[in-house]
Amino acid sequence: MKTFIAPTWLIFTSLLLSSSATSADLFLKAADDTSVDSIQLNAEDEKKITTLISLLQPTSLTSLEQQQELRWFAQQSKPFKGLTIRVVSESIKTHVYESEVLARLFYELTGIHVIHEITEEDDVIKKITAQIETGLNLYDAYINDSDLIGSHFRNGNITSITELVSFDDGKLTLPTLDINDFIGIKFTTGPDGIIYQLPDQQFANLYWYRSDWFEDVTFKRQFKSKYGYELGVPQNWQAYEDIAHFFSNDIKHINGVRVYGHMDYAATDPSLGWRISDAWLSMAGVGDVGLPNGLPVDEWGIRVEQCHPVGASVSRGGELNGPAAVYAIDKFVSWLDLAPQEARKLTFNQASKWPKTGQIAQQIFWYSAFVGEFIDPELAIVNEDGTPKWKVAPSPVGKYWQTGMKSGYQDTGAWTFINNTPKERQLAAWLYAQFLVSKSVSLHKTLVGYTPIRLSDIESEAMSQKAPYLGGLIEFYRSEARNVWTPTGTNVPDYRNMSGHWWHYIGKIVEGKLSTQQGLDAIADEFDRHLTELSQSSSNTKCVPKVNSPKPSDYWFKQPGAPKAALENSVKGKTLPYKEAILVWE
Repeated sequence: MKTFIAPTWLIFTSLLLSSSATSADLFLKAADDTSVDSIQLNAEDEKKITTLISLLQPTSLTSLEQQQELRWFAQQSKPFKGLTIRVVSESIKTHVYESEVLARLFYELTGIHVIHEITEEDDVIKKITAQIETGLNLYDAYINDSDLIGSHFRNGNITSITELVSFDDGKLTLPTLDINDFIGIKFTTGPDGIIYQLPDQQFANLYWYRSDWFEDVTFKRQFKSKYGYELGVPQNWQAYEDIAHFFSNDIKHINGVRVYGHMDYAATDPSLGWRISDAWLSMAGVGDVGLPNGLPVDEWGIRVEQCHPVGASVSRGGELNGPAAVYAIDKFVSWLDLAPQEARKLTFNQASKWPKTGQIAQQIFWYSAFVGEFIDPELAIVNEDGTPKWKVAPSPVGKYWQTGMKSGYQDTGAWTFINNTPKERQLAAWLYAQFLVSKSVSLHKTLVGYTPIRLSDIESEAMSQKAPYLGGLIEFYRSEARNVWTPTGTNVPDYRNMSGHWWHYIGKIVEGKLSTQQGLDAIADEFDRHLTELSQSSSNTKCVPKVNSPKPSDYWFKQPGAPKAALENSVKGKTLPYKEAILVWE
């Protein structure tokens, strides 16, 4: 009989452990547990497990393994039976499914009642901030973006996953949690080697396009005649711009319907901040080479020296208001003229509906969390056999981008536990979190929301069967690209209080109240000011900011790497056929 416990599940890669022997020791303690093979439950519990197994298909586990894993939850949750816990997460399909379906199944299995609240991402951050600042136990756990990792590892307010795994010698840690199976664990690990958050869902912003239109012989001939190269997957921003002009201004109508070569959103709203801070600047070439984020300068334009943030403005060695950043924002604003007129007034969620109408030829910044909404057979963008008329491909990059830089953004929504939560409630929430990411649940959940977190799920036969219907999403996650599209990193020391400046000032640029340079100068000044305040007020000495004294821009432009001086050269558009374009993902 195949053994359910695999003692190697706790062995970390050298990347995760190189800076923290203590972290490794804590995890290894959890390996000494009681085998789930010995767990005995009553007939009623066994019946519940049989029912759950029928509902939680497919899974990467065998029937016996799934049965044993669910038995573990039923057994270990007994001390918490009857308890009600509260958790909160942002409003995407995966979390709605967790709230409406999986929370109920967890209750039936464990007797722990979960109030799983759904709200907007900005509100999740506000709630975390409120709990930390007031000390009130508002929620027992949060699913929030790993973008806050720079705050979490510095501020001392978080009960890390490393701590929870080792609590009480690991008795409440699922023996098959299999940390190495999480594709985003590097994004939730601090420079100290400690894992602060546990991934619950992941999605990337990728290039989306109507492959049926791009393969149309007439369109291909017309495009090449005007622009001098083939219509295909754009490799750089110039090609994207040419294609946008082609469909918006040359083609204009397909089958009597007005079409556009570009889609975006620019309402002055918190989602506008994510649109830019979610790696738009790095796609243009802001920052330095390095993964998961550029070092010493990251995609927010913030420079760090030995983990200490030293400035965002060019005068302090950052790049937030440098030529590459100005180029990035100028393109974002000017391309709005190639999108539907409504785009300037749309938010993130409102804009997501437009490509489904069949009016959009391409979108450079498209979140793969929308995949499930884009495969409805009733849509104009889906073929009769259920395969999509669209594909996703590697994002084109700007003229400042260099090989070795991150290529785009990947959202990693992850479980976060705050220190001031009563321990009993925190541990019950820890069981719920593990249930939602367990191998008994994760593949099934992935096929609902298409936000995969486990390599075992990505490589499963079920995903292979689904791949032709997802437009390239599985090809992306089966490639090394999943490590090159990355979240905000640890250079940002206070995401909660710094992120709001993005949408406030980018909104003024879009509305014409500030020039691009003025707006970026203002954001950089705000960041430098905040970094200075943190350096003076922080009671935590871990990687606190040490802001550089200002120097002339020319000094920094002459140094290696970022910030980069202005590039005046023009770039010729470059495209590739889809099969060649996705070789970048291998």
